[in-house]
Amino acid sequence: MTENRYQNFIADETLRINFGDKVTSVQDVCHGLAKESGWWPVLPPSRQDVSEKLLLIVTEIAEATEGHRKDLMDDKLPHRKMIEVELADAFIRTCDLAGAMGLDLGGAVAEKLAYNATRADHRPENRALEGGKKY
Repeated sequence: MTENRYQNFIADETLRINFGDKVTSVQDVCHGLAKESGWWPVLPPSRQDVSEKLLLIVTEIAEATEGHRKDLMDDKLPHRKMIEVELADAFIRTCDLAGAMGLDLGGAVAEKLAYNATRADHRPENRALEGGKKY
């Protein structure tokens, strides 16, 4: 995506809606496959179910961190880096949970990207300042 396309995304609500719809489609697939596999015997999820799923997402991120730290290839998809596969797992679990909860993850991602583009603390020159966000 070129810089101009990023700016178009921010300015054009139709582009943001289309983007959100694509994320929602991925969310629907991830949740549908999880339901078919029996991971959601009861819906809507209980508070305990949500807490467990959130911790599983954290676990995937921890595994991605370890893969990156040790520069490992994945054991299940050996042609891919472990960080890549574990981030995919975290994304899949996130989409699944959002689907189980009936959340509009696609819309939220599109809106958050557009909002973040307007934030002064997200500009490189401000991040480089003393006390600016380093990460």
